[in-house]
Amino acid sequence: MGPKQCQICHKAQSKYKCPKCYLLYCSLACFKKHKELPCVNPTPSETKTADLESHVEKPSVVDNAVVEAPVEKPLVVVDKTGEVLQQFQLEAIASSSEIRDALNDKALQELICQIDCSSNAENELDKAMADEAFRLFTNKILSTINP
Repeated sequence: MGPKQCQICHKAQSKYKCPKCYLLYCSLACFKKHKELPCVNPTPSETKTADLESHVEKPSVVDNAVVEAPVEKPLVVVDKTGEVLQQFQLEAIASSSEIRDALNDKALQELICQIDCSSNAENELDKAMADEAFRLFTNKILSTINP
């Protein structure tokens, strides 16, 4: 298996992979561009494929901040109507310029990362709801998926 191409710029050889979704990238600039939208954990079959395809070293420092290893959390989907987003709702969130603009806020990014990396995400989410910017962000998401 030869070198892999960056999946962001498609120009350079990838040196790293996203610790969450395993997307290959070549630089901090490409990593930042990738993180403009939240990424998702791959399914178990995609994870095995990504691990078999390449062993790419991930950076230990991004913007002079140590990148913490993601917390292993089980994916639990409760099959109740309205609790799992449909594809069109996810697409509406991804295409909303208002939500994308909000995601440029560093403080909001840090809150989201703090929730995502926590071993007790529900508790961190409750704490984040005390932040007005986070509440406004969640309201934008809710109004996007429930017009």
